[in-house]
Amino acid sequence: MENISRSKEEIEEIVTMIRLNLYNHGLHCGPKEIRKKMDEYDEKPLPSERTISLILARQGLTHQRTGHYPGDS
Repeated sequence: MENISRSKEEIEEIVTMIRLNLYNHGLHCGPKEIRKKMDEYDEKPLPSERTISLILARQGLTHQRTGHYPGDS
């Protein structure tokens, strides 16, 4: 498979899509699992678990949430 360098925005979108997919299938959807799934898909560059955690927090995808809700500050 051809290695394609992705932009930060593309990486964030991929992390978000994988997180929601795992969540919707009732699977563990933390940074470690997301990173493993990205590695399986041969995504490069592969972000660290910390970076994935920051992306999830920025997107409101922590603590069983599926995004930002009305009233969030």
